Amino acid sequence: QVQLVESGGGLVQAGGSLRLSCAASGSGFRLYTMGWYRQAPGKQRELVANITSSGSTANYADSVKGRFTISRDNARNTVYLQMDSLKPEDTAVYYCNRPRILVPWGQGTQVTVSG
Repeated sequence: QVQLVESGGGLVQAGGSLRLSCAASGSGFRLYTMGWYRQAPGKQRELVANITSSGSTANYADSVKGRFTISRDNARNTVYLQMDSLKPEDTAVYYCNRPRILVPWGQGTQVTVSG
C-alpha cells in the first residue's frame, strides 16, 4: 500500500518561495509519473505539475508555468515542488499523487500566500 506524506507548506508573502516535498512509501515509486495537485477553498482539486518516472519530462499548468519547478529523487522516493514568485491565488492545500493510477491521498500541506 503506497502512502504519501506531503510537507514544506507555510505562510509566505507574495513574491516569496517555498519548497514542498512528498515522500512515498512502498515499492515502485520510480516506475510512475508523479504529480502535484492543489485544492483551494471552494474549488476542485487541480493538477499543477507532473514529472515522468525518469524525471526527464515535466509539464505545468499555465497558471504556474515559469514559477514552479517539479523534480524527483527516485533514490529517496521523493518528489519536490519548488514554488517561486508566489501569488495570493496560489493559496491552497497541496497534494502529490500518481496521475495515471491514483493512490489514497495524503493529508496535504497548506500553502498560504499573503498579499
